[in-house]
Amino acid sequence: MFTPSNASWLNWIECEFTALRYFTLDGSDYPSHNAQEDAIASYVRWRNKRARPKRYFAIDSKIRRPDYLPNVA
Repeated sequence: MFTPSNASWLNWIECEFTALRYFTLDGSDYPSHNAQEDAIASYVRWRNKRARPKRYFAIDSKIRRPDYLPNVA
């Protein structure tokens, strides 16, 4: 799937990494790499338990219409 380089927010994995950074790394001072790895693994397990399929993304967006042609060089 085409993702413009200036629109990383369209790439769903970017949203997941942002949440991971916000909930586990921002404002933290882990005493060791193992503690940091445990926090990341704990968040990933928590997130995977609550995961749902991504649906209804940009329902009314013109980029989803087959007649839309972006202005790209």
